[in-house]
Amino acid sequence: MPRPLRVAIVGAGPAGIYAADALLKSETATAPGVSIDLFERLPAPFGLIRYGVAPDHPRIKGIITALHQVLDKPQIRLFGNVDYPNDINLDDLRAFYDAVIFSTGANADRALDIPGIDLDGSYGAADFVSWFDGHPDVPRTWPLEAEKVAVLGVGNVALDIARILAKTADELLPTEIPPNVYDGLKANKALEVHVFGRRGPAQAKFSPMELRELDHSPTIEVVVDPEDIDYDEGSIATRRSNKQADMVAKTLENWAIRDIGDRPHKLFLHFFESPTEVLGEDGRVVGLRTERTALDGTGNVKGTGEFHDWDIQSVYRAVGYLSEELPKLPWDMDSGTVPHEAGRVIEGGEHLRSTYVTGWIKRGPVGLIGHTKGDANETVANLLEDYAGGRLQTPTAPEAEAVVAFLEGRDVRYTTWDGWYRLDEAEKALGEPQGRERVKIVDREGMLRASGA
Repeated sequence: MPRPLRVAIVGAGPAGIYAADALLKSETATAPGVSIDLFERLPAPFGLIRYGVAPDHPRIKGIITALHQVLDKPQIRLFGNVDYPNDINLDDLRAFYDAVIFSTGANADRALDIPGIDLDGSYGAADFVSWFDGHPDVPRTWPLEAEKVAVLGVGNVALDIARILAKTADELLPTEIPPNVYDGLKANKALEVHVFGRRGPAQAKFSPMELRELDHSPTIEVVVDPEDIDYDEGSIATRRSNKQADMVAKTLENWAIRDIGDRPHKLFLHFFESPTEVLGEDGRVVGLRTERTALDGTGNVKGTGEFHDWDIQSVYRAVGYLSEELPKLPWDMDSGTVPHEAGRVIEGGEHLRSTYVTGWIKRGPVGLIGHTKGDANETVANLLEDYAGGRLQTPTAPEAEAVVAFLEGRDVRYTTWDGWYRLDEAEKALGEPQGRERVKIVDREGMLRASGA
């Protein structure tokens, strides 16, 4: 009787779980069957959903319910707190599996090459998001001394950062934020948050719902300058062809024409302002210099030579995430992705046998979580095509117990799917006395203990 197809997936965020789901829904899953092991460097699964989505977005966190149903399937095992390549590398994985899919995502900040970006008080979005989401590998404190803060970028991450900085700690208390984050936000001195985009309202990358949410807070007054409402032929074409862009533009127009209210925290959305320099004194941020831009007819912008200095004490750049290079795989430095053809890893013009990618490590950090599903389907279809064509390598130790023995032989304290249920219960128990759904456990050792690693 033929054994099941054995697949390792490195990264247990949405991309990896969607790939597992695609494998489970394939004909191969019926006969001869599939056996899937997910390896995750953190003690808990769900990646971006747990550590990249703002805590006041329970709607997006609801995606975890669907991912849960996949991981509940008996053909899947989770090995958490297992680091690639330190605990297990590509050669090790090839000994146990017919194929390996990398779905490691993106968790670093893309650089912004302007003078002063490295001053004290200038931060990357990814680091701040990791802090307020209780990531175990970042510091427990965050300096929130600035009364006037700049956020560079006009995507949903920029909105998340602006909203968290502008809300009060008590507004966020009903969410799953851990005590250290609540205490940090309680000390936050920000009264003004300025979001800067170098193009216009029609080019903003906000989701309409995320944008409108800004105005739901009783403490945040959203302010848009009427002079920033401008469209050229390219912008009008974008609005006609893209319903979301049109909805975003309409929301911004409505905010631009209303009177400014008296909510205590002001959140300014600035368009046509291109950051050119972070200004500093004694090594610290004291301002931001921008150049006014103007539309060129195509929806793009050009500089006008008119500069403005803003009174700012802290700067957060939200100009995109970047994936980390994976040892033993080819790497494209410019895009921050693994070279591939439809998910098959390509090295020297040839498919690196039995090796695949999906998610942001495959296509870069663009698109919403839902886009990851199509990515996974493409990659898995090609993996299964290679399997059917006899093009996969044959592992020397395909038995399910072999990788367990390997990890235990290396004294790796790994967590399991049953361990996630225990961690889940522990976090819910912490929240219960306060009437909260959960309180996130932050430190790795606490997560491992709660998981029974």
